[in-house]
Amino acid sequence: MFKKIFRTLVIFSILFMPVCFAAKIPDNVQTFVKKDFPDTNFRFDGVIILPDNTVYLPLFPANLGDDTELQIEKTYPEGKTLSAKPNVVIFNNDFVLLKVITDKNGKKTVFTMVNPPIEMRTGLLPQEMLVPKGLVIPENLKSIVGNLHIPTVDDPGIRIENVKPIVEKLSGSTLNTLSQIPQLKNKNFYVSSPYSKNIHVLNSDAKTPEYSLKQNNVPISMKIYNNEFLLVTSYDKPSVDVISLADDEIIKQIYTKTQPDEIIIDKDKKTAYISSSVDSSIFTVNLETMTLAKQIKITGMCEKLTLSDDGTKLFYYDKKNSDVWAIELDNNYLLKEIGKFPNVSKILYSNGKIYLISRTKNRLAVIDYENVKLLEEIEICEKPVDMTAYNDKIYILGAGDNSIQILNAKDDTVTDSIYLNTGGFSTRINQIGNIALITDTKASLYTIFDLDTNKVIKSIPIDIPANSILVTDKVKKLR
Repeated sequence: MFKKIFRTLVIFSILFMPVCFAAKIPDNVQTFVKKDFPDTNFRFDGVIILPDNTVYLPLFPANLGDDTELQIEKTYPEGKTLSAKPNVVIFNNDFVLLKVITDKNGKKTVFTMVNPPIEMRTGLLPQEMLVPKGLVIPENLKSIVGNLHIPTVDDPGIRIENVKPIVEKLSGSTLNTLSQIPQLKNKNFYVSSPYSKNIHVLNSDAKTPEYSLKQNNVPISMKIYNNEFLLVTSYDKPSVDVISLADDEIIKQIYTKTQPDEIIIDKDKKTAYISSSVDSSIFTVNLETMTLAKQIKITGMCEKLTLSDDGTKLFYYDKKNSDVWAIELDNNYLLKEIGKFPNVSKILYSNGKIYLISRTKNRLAVIDYENVKLLEEIEICEKPVDMTAYNDKIYILGAGDNSIQILNAKDDTVTDSIYLNTGGFSTRINQIGNIALITDTKASLYTIFDLDTNKVIKSIPIDIPANSILVTDKVKKLR
């Protein structure tokens, strides 16, 4: 059960009590492994140890599918049987085995790939796993970690020219051009992708990027300010890059001493809030001068940074201790403890209420901010990853079943579930007025969703599967 921690000692329901459950390897996977290695140890935390002490780490998919006969879909190196103990084994139910290997520096790691298959990038390690001592993972597999604490290593080989994603054919829409949508007419799209370090720039009706902004490190977060500047944070880089959109150059680097992570922009206050989890800090940046203004020291290692609509409160998730905190910006940066929650993937604040989604538990919690009181706790879509608010509704994006679930924010009840039917793995809702762009890291497309009618307008093919999309007006170039 999950343990509550409320300042007001409000009793939480079962969602928020700590639980330790066994990461049971599916029976058909155990049977398959035992055919070649009868004395395999399937440890209680999910780690698989072969008789010769070869260790495999399991990646659990969002959905194990039906009970069809288990077979090996692919291996790395290719064409191997399990008896050969390949570095990666992918089964036909998307279950993955990753062999723990030792690199040239003597560190324990897993097989490094320029473009890991989707089954690896969307799987998740058992969240109660006892991490092998000294284990590090490639940067482009960071998504498999969940709330485990595993350091990453540089993986400089992500190159888009080596990737030829399959683009699905689309049908069933009368939309011929994005210019028919006022919010997307004459726009540029800035796209980050799991297939590349670079930031790709597309015209609004283009499938192929016009050009890319070269990055030496994998981007973490990027935001547009005033249709003039792109702010970017990257792994293993202790600064924020400020890119001028007019000349596509880095015109300034704002140094924060430690790696900055997520970026939130308050356009009204002309301020950016930038988290640094390793430094337990949130930095403020003056966007008029592009200079560091303040360092706010906080509790824990912050992620999922969120700003209230009125700009008075920041919220974040402490990934080290699973706590949610609020910072009252207009109250001398007072820290207010909200509670302990499992695997928070998104925080949203609307009309005095905090909305939290748990990626691994498929649950939503609604909390009254003033009294720090749990109002609702409900089961929602599979693997919820993002939320946005619009017109007294909360839109929740489910990656596991590629759905958008709509919550009436007045009474906090689910009113509708809309399936995108892309066959992909949804990642983010990018809201532009009453239009939302839904990105997908598996299917080579993004989906345009009308928040007024709650209908899918169309799915648009692109060459680069996207993590996120930023939309700007066309910018007149200086050269």
